[in-house]
Amino acid sequence: MTCWELNRDCLHKNYPGLAGRLEAAVPAGKNGEAEWRGDPASITVEEAGDNRDMIILGRHVHSPRDPVREAQRLAASLPSGTGPVVVLGFGLGYGAEAVSRLMPGRPLVVVERHPSVLKRALEERDLREFLSARGIIFVTGENSGGITAALALLERSATGENGPAAPAILKNRTLADLNPSWYTRAEGVIRTWASRDEVNLATQRRFGRRWVRNLSRNMTAIRDLPGISGLAGLARPGPARPGPARDGAGKPGSKAIPVFLAAAGPSLDRVGPFLPEIAKRCIVTAVDTSLRFLLKRGTQADFVLVVDPQFWNCRHLDRCPSPRTRLVAESAVYPPVLEGTPPFRETYLCGSLFPLGRFMEDRVDPKGALGAGGSVATTAWDFARVLGAEEIWTAGLDLSFPGLKTHYRGAVFEEKNLAESTRLCPAETGAARALRDGAPFRTRSGNGGEVLTDRRLSLYAAWFENRFREYPGIRNYRLFSDGAAVEGLAGAEPEELLALPERRDEIEERLEAVCGGVLEAFRAPGESRKRAERYEKARASLLEGLRRIRDDAEKGTSAAENALKRRGDEGEILPVLDSINRKIAESDVKDVAGFLFPPGRELEAALKTAREDRYGRHLEYSSALYRALAEAAEYNLRILTDGRKKVEAEKAFSPQVPKKRSR
Repeated sequence: MTCWELNRDCLHKNYPGLAGRLEAAVPAGKNGEAEWRGDPASITVEEAGDNRDMIILGRHVHSPRDPVREAQRLAASLPSGTGPVVVLGFGLGYGAEAVSRLMPGRPLVVVERHPSVLKRALEERDLREFLSARGIIFVTGENSGGITAALALLERSATGENGPAAPAILKNRTLADLNPSWYTRAEGVIRTWASRDEVNLATQRRFGRRWVRNLSRNMTAIRDLPGISGLAGLARPGPARPGPARDGAGKPGSKAIPVFLAAAGPSLDRVGPFLPEIAKRCIVTAVDTSLRFLLKRGTQADFVLVVDPQFWNCRHLDRCPSPRTRLVAESAVYPPVLEGTPPFRETYLCGSLFPLGRFMEDRVDPKGALGAGGSVATTAWDFARVLGAEEIWTAGLDLSFPGLKTHYRGAVFEEKNLAESTRLCPAETGAARALRDGAPFRTRSGNGGEVLTDRRLSLYAAWFENRFREYPGIRNYRLFSDGAAVEGLAGAEPEELLALPERRDEIEERLEAVCGGVLEAFRAPGESRKRAERYEKARASLLEGLRRIRDDAEKGTSAAENALKRRGDEGEILPVLDSINRKIAESDVKDVAGFLFPPGRELEAALKTAREDRYGRHLEYSSALYRALAEAAEYNLRILTDGRKKVEAEKAFSPQVPKKRSR
């Protein structure tokens, strides 16, 4: 049997999907001026000492003298740890083999741009031992988004004591030079993945207290506002009624109502003239940033989503009265959003993204979870999925900076830059900072060219790609493909959307029936009374739990500090600390108190005790841990009690503002 036949049998056993792709005819593309297109005729293999070397367009992929030794040296230079190793460029497989042998059990992601290279390697070398090893994932083809999916799949095994470990990269420079832009994008995807935890941590450190303050002001909304769970299936075919519809119900041949999602990217400008006709055919869903755009063009959204807790996201709604629009919000949004500024027809809550909100919702009224990928557009897409859409048409979902623009023309961010501009700091300065500060890089655009993006936007793109793979039954379209290419998001022209039948009367009928039924059931006197009772009970339990954690953490701090001073018997103090740890671990509110807790590596970095003194270092670490936990619990208690008093005082004292006399 040939090497290919031996390897192919092993592939069918361990990687059947990959085997099928490699067995298919490998297309021979023409070489471009700057990129190699994977033409199999360009690949040759020559002897290299006792092994073989691959040559592409006259360039040696491996060492022409000893490729095995070269691969072992490069693999040995990788940083140690538990994180996955990403091999960029397979070649004949020497690098991947070396990593598998030197680091057994460590997750491995093999990334090869051209399937023709991988197939040639399997034709030249017996790689059955490597293909039979566990913890290896292959990513091949044009789209580099599969790297994120592979790293997500390996995340559990890549978790160390301080959380998910960053991946290490072993890059074949020759293959990377043959396709520089593609491998640059692949490295950007890996860097984005590696930095996501640091980004999340920095965001939480900067805004965590704001989220807690918002939730304390909005706590009663969990009791008083219905959740989106009752809207599930609204777009599916079937009789208009509250709650999810049965698949296949309704008239024969009826189809689900398509959903149009208006994000806030620059390409939204090109869709403006078509909005009135789009609204006749689709359920219109907007994000907070794009609502102003729709209203200026005479189109009322059916739903608008607000999930970001920051002040400036509240400002997107300024002077945007939407009497026909239903608001979908998260309970940690800036308080005026839920206080009727501006007025919306109805308001619904989605499941909270934060421990404090989840604690109350689980005990009072679960709202219905939506996916969160860091952007309101990701949550809006997931809301369209919950509605039961089979087709989701998007505009402004650029996930990049086409034309070096960040948002559509007239967005709040642009107007803010114009309002604050001066001679020495013009509006263009703010726009340039927005393009520069996110670690920008160029990526492939949906129309086949290149476009500027950054780490944050590429992380959103990876979220969409993963979600599209998770729900293959939903067809996703993007009007105008100026933005970054996203696997699973097909480009489309407005004429294709306008060719759909008009269904606005049906949409209005379903909205009235479903939303009316949800509100009627939610506001029933018996249900309202039960929710009020559950709310008071949950709030009392929350406050009592936080007090216990604060008191236990303060006891732990004192015990650890006294033991560190006295240096008493380990058998005396350790059982005391273990008892406190068990009490905290068994608390129902430990996640609420721990939300503002600093990461363990920061506490450890601040220790002053020498590493050789393991007992003393443990006591110092325990003292710092308990002190931080007590402070976090105390902050939650202070905000929750003071916030409630402030809200009650505002309700009790609401003076009438005298109207101005007209001249």
